[in-house]
Amino acid sequence: MSVSAIIDPHHHLWDLENYSYPWLCQNGEPVAPIAGSLRSIMKSYSLADYREDSKRWNVVKDVHLDALSADILAETRWLQDMKNKTGFPTAIVAHADLEADNADSVLASHAESKAVRGIRQILNWHQDPRYTFIERSDLLRDPKWLKGFGLLKKYDFSFDLQLYPHQMMDAARVARDHEDTTIILNHTGMPLQRDAAGVQTWQDGMRALASVPSVHAKISGLGMVDPEWTVASIRPFVLKTIDYFGVDRCMFASNFPVDKIYASFDRIYEAFFEIVKDLSDTDKKKLFHDNALRVYRL
Repeated sequence: MSVSAIIDPHHHLWDLENYSYPWLCQNGEPVAPIAGSLRSIMKSYSLADYREDSKRWNVVKDVHLDALSADILAETRWLQDMKNKTGFPTAIVAHADLEADNADSVLASHAESKAVRGIRQILNWHQDPRYTFIERSDLLRDPKWLKGFGLLKKYDFSFDLQLYPHQMMDAARVARDHEDTTIILNHTGMPLQRDAAGVQTWQDGMRALASVPSVHAKISGLGMVDPEWTVASIRPFVLKTIDYFGVDRCMFASNFPVDKIYASFDRIYEAFFEIVKDLSDTDKKKLFHDNALRVYRL
């Protein structure tokens, strides 16, 4: 292995003793929107837990993605306090509902925490209720949401884009209209449908997003759409993402502890390194370290 230091630009922490995370269904049967039970991760996941899971890897910096606490501002303050005391997480991507009447004030409150680099609002909508994360299918075209998206530049925030392939054409239009806002596509574009039509939709959408220079791609989260994944099953999606976006606009990430449901941290990163083993050391360093450093301003 030729990369001595790794940046993990997508992981989560949560504290179920002190905060509420409704998506984890703490008072009922925990069921994920995509791939079944969340029971194995329905417990607090601390920085110490993350360090234990990643101990074989020299993770020198990291980016914490919102964990959808019921109190999103308290979550950001908790993480900022953790960074002040430990140095980690290096940066925070917080949550905001950009279509909300109070979107500007929420962004301003997040901006008070100096580690916040961007915002994520999960946009995954699917006509099959088993797979949908949100109730509305039109946010990427909604004038109020688009106005909220336009506020990100005011706070120098990037946007982490999580959606399904059939939503990518709308997202590409948003990206073209706001090229001064950095967008980071989450989880390899979440290629859920694997029939010929589904893969074609993913390919077309990825090309459209990649055509906008301000859009970058995180290669992660493949267990959520492929719970029984193997190196062979994820290889084409990893390599095509790098082909579409280029080696300067992609980064590998763990999505821990969510992807811990499907594999260990070691297995995920061993797979990533195996898939790109033929790339130069310079390109591997970009994918595992340098691009995240630059894009998230770490």
